[in-house]
Amino acid sequence: MITMKDIVREGHPALRQTAEEVQMPPSQEDKETLEKMLEFLQNSQDPELAEKYKLRSGVGLAAPQLGITKRMFAMHLTDEKDDLYSYGFFNPKIVRHSVETTHLEGGEGCLSVDREVPGIVPRYKRITIEAETLENESVRLRLRGLPAIVFQHELDHLNGIMFYDRIEGYEDPYKKELPTL
Repeated sequence: MITMKDIVREGHPALRQTAEEVQMPPSQEDKETLEKMLEFLQNSQDPELAEKYKLRSGVGLAAPQLGITKRMFAMHLTDEKDDLYSYGFFNPKIVRHSVETTHLEGGEGCLSVDREVPGIVPRYKRITIEAETLENESVRLRLRGLPAIVFQHELDHLNGIMFYDRIEGYEDPYKKELPTL
């Protein structure tokens, strides 16, 4: 079971590296890791389990946050219509996006960041994504609202980008040079 002690924090080099593609079909080890990542998110949203294991609630977790530089992440959340988005993705990518942007009113947080970072993080309002799932299916999904924001946040982790890199004028105390966005 993944706990908070397994999640690397700001300053860890894996958070600033571009992750490698996962060989398809995924190895048993990669599949098990991604299953555990999804399980962590589900457990973190269960008040009893979160308290018992001291888990911070999360809706997304990328492999680099475990120090693993592979292109895979999990997301587990419901949208405004109460539709569940619970996925483990291998090699996810955005294939189309809207010109229109959106953001979370209260800003974004991250399981790898143990502090509040105020500011607006602009994200595409609508995206079309492609990925391989834990069930070995190739999927193409259209996401909007919170699921789209979460997908983009986690995809950034696979590209060595932290959410605050997208906040205009924010200086990362852990990095000298910000990546080009």
